[in-house]
Amino acid sequence: MEQPVIRISHLKKEYSKAIPLKDINVEIQKGEVISIIGPSGTGKSTLLRCINLLEKPTEGEIFVDGVSITDPKSNVPLLRQKMGMVFQNFNLFNHMTILQNICSAPVDLLGMKKEEAEKRAMELLKSVGLSDRANAFPDELSGGQKQRAAIARTLAMKPEIILFDEPTSALDPTMVGEVLSVIKRLAQEGLTMLIVTHEMAFAKDISTRVLYLDQGIVYEEGSPEEIFLHSKNERTRRFIHRLKVFEEQITKPDFNFLDLLSRMEDFARKHQIPPKTLYKIHHIFEELILQTLIPQLGNHFDLIFTFEYQENNPEQEIKINYGGPSLDPIKNCDEISGKIINALIKTYRHEFTEDRNSLTISME
Repeated sequence: MEQPVIRISHLKKEYSKAIPLKDINVEIQKGEVISIIGPSGTGKSTLLRCINLLEKPTEGEIFVDGVSITDPKSNVPLLRQKMGMVFQNFNLFNHMTILQNICSAPVDLLGMKKEEAEKRAMELLKSVGLSDRANAFPDELSGGQKQRAAIARTLAMKPEIILFDEPTSALDPTMVGEVLSVIKRLAQEGLTMLIVTHEMAFAKDISTRVLYLDQGIVYEEGSPEEIFLHSKNERTRRFIHRLKVFEEQITKPDFNFLDLLSRMEDFARKHQIPPKTLYKIHHIFEELILQTLIPQLGNHFDLIFTFEYQENNPEQEIKINYGGPSLDPIKNCDEISGKIINALIKTYRHEFTEDRNSLTISME
């Protein structure tokens, strides 16, 4: 395998009150399109800013084309020229026209002649659909046009790698598509790109690999199919599907049922869960746990009740995980509870492994 264009080893970034990056290890090959996803506050943008040293790492090393950019002896400006960055807030110079914004860096940093820079700039503006806005100022452009101009400005420096920091987060939803289409075309041209994004469908469509950041590490990585369709980790799956999760651990039979119901109702109000769905959850909990599992498992049990809610999904899921001997509560409940349960659920699956029972219920 070729030498990676970027290699990150044990990267840590620590602030006075937070440690967004604890131990990042990843290699990026030439031509890869890497989408970086994860919850807010998990260091996605910090990772990009560390790669080009806009943020100085606390620990670890970052290699670009085999050269350590974190080495104090390295030529950081030269290494930075290999990487272009597109920011979420455009960072265009408002006192310059769009043409001037694009030409300034190639002329000042690369020593390009003004005429050559302007010719190149017009080609790039045409490629992003803005050739007619070359003499406009940033304030005269829409958000989507500003971001496309920012992409053209980045390309003017002929980077080997482009870092996109949530390029659509500051845009009106109607403008997102025009920017994503430009990025998608760049991906087809073979540029190496790292994209921090919250657009899951876009990440799934464009990426060669997806990094899911959580808890300060690359929590899971893989192809779009592996991450979006076959996630190995529960945290990844919950994030991908935007699941709202209510989870309760019960360790004794005389737990405070009314208090649990109150918290369940608060959860339902917070996430605007329909009353009909909450009604079903209550009854499933009462019939399977109160009426069936607690009497049959006795005093020695450790039970985890999980409800996962996904908006606009016609099916919702309940999981009940508990210790003890193999026991399917739906098959072992009394006749009345059985009729109630069968009227509420669509499908269920019971599994028993290493002294733990797992019951997964699907309901509409």
